[in-house]
Amino acid sequence: MVEVKRLCAALLLAGSLAGCATSGRNPADPLEPLNRAVFGFNDVADKAVLTPVARAYRAVIPGFLRKGVSNFFSNLEDVWISVNDVFQGKFQQGSEDFTRVIFNSTFGIAGIFDFASDVGLPKHNEDFGQTLGSWGITSGPYLVLPFFGPSTFRDGFGLLVDGRADLVYRLVDDVPLRNSLYATRAISNRANLLDASSVLDQAALDRYAFVRDAWLQRRRNLVYDGNPPREKDDADDEPEKDEPQK
Repeated sequence: MVEVKRLCAALLLAGSLAGCATSGRNPADPLEPLNRAVFGFNDVADKAVLTPVARAYRAVIPGFLRKGVSNFFSNLEDVWISVNDVFQGKFQQGSEDFTRVIFNSTFGIAGIFDFASDVGLPKHNEDFGQTLGSWGITSGPYLVLPFFGPSTFRDGFGLLVDGRADLVYRLVDDVPLRNSLYATRAISNRANLLDASSVLDQAALDRYAFVRDAWLQRRRNLVYDGNPPREKDDADDEPEKDEPQK
């Protein structure tokens, strides 16, 4: 739930799947009974607490202020994103992402305005889980984390590292202020996710499988920068080609 940016994109991807619900077991999800239980807990907690607060936030706070809050936290994230760029050998992209931080922190007034995107420096999405994947570390089984939502063994470990590298955690020593920032970020991100959640509720017969399969597909695309290698099952489904004549 808190890791809403990854989930938001997964839900948006799910919404593009022509309203089809996924059924049956997924070999990447050997812990499905446990994961379904945690998914159910997260769903109840989300509907009872986070969704009502996010709806109130969106109803009360003007759109330009909500955008500024979202931009502010996005700018903080760009620092760690640029580091992960370097870890993955994407030096040009890392330079661009760090330049985004400089531009948005100055011309964008502490990141409230996304000045960098306006001058041709687009936002990227890199985290330590993707870095581990780029190093050849396999994802391991699918895992639903309490409050954090969809993950895998690899990405769960990456999430721990991301949390330690988070500038809110690193720079804000005052615990009440830090927790307030965490809460504000979670509410802001959840408010951005409301429309995607509506798509999911209308489209999926099995919400758990729908989110799982869309999330796994998106994470794989992110690790391989939109060009993942063909999976074995896909290759097996292709008709055999005739042997070339000698």
